[in-house]
Amino acid sequence: MNPLTVVIIMAAYFAAILLISALTRRRGGDFFAARQSSWWMVSIAMIGACMSGVTFVSVPGMVATAGMSYLQMCLGFLAGYLVIAFVLMPLYFRLQVVSVYQYLDHRFGVTSHKTGAWFFFISKMLGASVRFFVVCLTLQLLLFGPLGLPFYLNVLVNVAIIFAYTFRGGVKSVIAVDVLRTSCMVTAVVLTAVFVARGLGLSFSGTAASIKGSGMSRIFFFDDINDSRFFWKQFLGGLFTVIATTGLDQDMMQRSLSCRNNRDAQKNLILSSVLQTVVIFMFLCLGVLMYQYASAMGIAQSGDNLFPAVATEGGLPLVVGVLFLLGLISAAYGAGGSALTSLTTSFTLDVLRQQKASVRKWVHVGMAALMALIIVVFGAVNSTSAIDAVYKIASYTYGPILGLFAFGILTKARVRDRFVPLPAVIAPLICLILQLNSEQWFGGYRFGYEILPLNAALTFLGLCCLRVPRKNADYEK
Repeated sequence: MNPLTVVIIMAAYFAAILLISALTRRRGGDFFAARQSSWWMVSIAMIGACMSGVTFVSVPGMVATAGMSYLQMCLGFLAGYLVIAFVLMPLYFRLQVVSVYQYLDHRFGVTSHKTGAWFFFISKMLGASVRFFVVCLTLQLLLFGPLGLPFYLNVLVNVAIIFAYTFRGGVKSVIAVDVLRTSCMVTAVVLTAVFVARGLGLSFSGTAASIKGSGMSRIFFFDDINDSRFFWKQFLGGLFTVIATTGLDQDMMQRSLSCRNNRDAQKNLILSSVLQTVVIFMFLCLGVLMYQYASAMGIAQSGDNLFPAVATEGGLPLVVGVLFLLGLISAAYGAGGSALTSLTTSFTLDVLRQQKASVRKWVHVGMAALMALIIVVFGAVNSTSAIDAVYKIASYTYGPILGLFAFGILTKARVRDRFVPLPAVIAPLICLILQLNSEQWFGGYRFGYEILPLNAALTFLGLCCLRVPRKNADYEK
């Protein structure tokens, strides 16, 4: 694919999202879009919202080493969405919060509120930067590299694009663009699978048989508890991950909190969770087909490099490369814009405790600049699969948030609010020590995604140590 084609696709998509942003601003409402959105539109938006450029590139590539074991996590995701819909959403709507971390202020106090917000800030900033890095890396290969342009310029251009469409539109623009990216990603994965199957000379039934007969199509792993693919590790990891990274994440919850009422938010969450599982299954099937096609065509790339190589250098029609790039760009700009908006919302309301438009605008500028800097740094040091890096970051930073919310919901105890940062910091450090030494200390056992619930449990235990006797509770907040 030549650079001119890439420029045309990027320019067309950029024009589309700017138009969407302009139209949503005309419809009125504020940056935070509280209680203004239709549930069905949010439901469609949520499908794409949970799938970034990392999903688009890394999920198909992971089937060579992990098979379809990711679906075990998806089953955990489904269970987690039920918890979010019927435990967390009623709580958020009852308290009428705009940022989910305002709950911690109601429950414990200002320090707990800011602790949750800071952990979210660290996790979301790092996670969003990792996700956007994958896209910038691909665009460097297809566009900026061939033109002799440096990686940092690539990053600045792309961060400027997501900044431009979210600066005034806020959550309204995010939801509208999410609907567009859902459409683009689903279209891209379906049509790419069709073209790859044709390239392999397969009919529809032949495609299904080829995927089913592949060793990469295995879903369930019950045989080795030390394997990171072991079912209960994946299921429980998925359950707690989606509660933490969706239900306790301002980025994801800002959509559901924009629904008109609690019932609408619940309908949105249940429908979108089922549809997300279907779409992820489609990505995994596409991964199996692409590995088979790469083997037939002598393409050596794998992992995160598989999809770009097959789509742009695999001898398939040009439309496949166009679909890949369109799906990738839509995923990246949607996820990046959503993260940038949620970071601005949380930092403005939770950390600075401000609602002035002038403050929010400067925070938005600062968030964009910091994201660009982290992406450039990550590009210089990255050495692991991007999707694995995202979940590792989440395991350590969302654990304390999950522990705080669990303690608040499951107990009626008050805590010494000013000391809450101590267990929130100590718990991840203990988890890191355990993970680094688990094979030596526990007979070869390796921690996987279950490090997240362990992190939360340690935070919970730490909060138990900070309990205030009932007679003193009113004086210790």
